Amino acid sequence: MNEIKEKIKELFDRIPRRHTTDNVKEMYSILDAYEDLLKSMEADARYEKQVARFFEELDPIRATIKKSNDNKASKKTKDVLFDEASGALKDTIEELLQL
Repeated sequence: MNEIKEKIKELFDRIPRRHTTDNVKEMYSILDAYEDLLKSMEADARYEKQVARFFEELDPIRATIKKSNDNKASKKTKDVLFDEASGALKDTIEELLQL
């Protein structure tokens, strides 16, 4: 479990707070790595049932990141949406660390 916890903590520490094009790419990268980590945890009988609910939170976070990158949105709107997505990702990762 320590190895998994380290990977989770590493992902948590990578989460950016400000909206930039590079940070949007980084968030997608973090989400993909997080999903892969969840899949590996789901394969472990100890976490199989507990991890399933974390997958449900990925799509809304991705959708919010996508909205934050809309060319028609103002800079402030982009920042607010990106902050919302990064906060939600941090919350779900913190929850996972409690397992």
